[in-house]
Amino acid sequence: MRPHSRLRRVGRPGGLPHIVLAMISVTSVFAGDWSQAVEVRHEDALAVSYQARFDGPYLIVRANVGQGWHTFAMDNKKRAEEKLAGKQALSIDRATEITPVAGVSVAGPWMQSQPKDFSRPELRWFSWGFEHQAIFAAKAQATAAPARVRLQGQACTETICKNVDVTLAVPGGKASAAAETSLKDLVALR
Repeated sequence: MRPHSRLRRVGRPGGLPHIVLAMISVTSVFAGDWSQAVEVRHEDALAVSYQARFDGPYLIVRANVGQGWHTFAMDNKKRAEEKLAGKQALSIDRATEITPVAGVSVAGPWMQSQPKDFSRPELRWFSWGFEHQAIFAAKAQATAAPARVRLQGQACTETICKNVDVTLAVPGGKASAAAETSLKDLVALR
């Protein structure tokens, strides 16, 4: 739905109160809201979609993972190397990478949701990642508009993998109490 389509009068004369309410609703939706979702699809199936925003001193990226798909932790390679202890891996899934492209200066280490262990030690395959949703965050600031970040990685099912390479335009935002609260469950990268 286009934002301005919410400003129509609602089927009765004197719809002015509805217009005012709709304008207030549109303003609150766009103030510090998430970027437009960028989807990665395999045929008709959604593998993963990404959104980003600034919230106070943080750049926050949200991955919404499609049904039956999973994606991988930012420190997947490091975690696998620790488990392999010098042994050769059969393969290592591609970690999520978030890189500033323009208008963003990252000033702190990245944090991520607690990843799930997908490893199969009997196959010498070690991997960590996310189903359903993941949050990545780092202290950062917008240095110019529009700010943009590039996401690279992989999304997989049990039988197929889809490479991820997308760019997001990141809207600015105001500090909110929700940022600190939602980040308390994140873990530092290894």
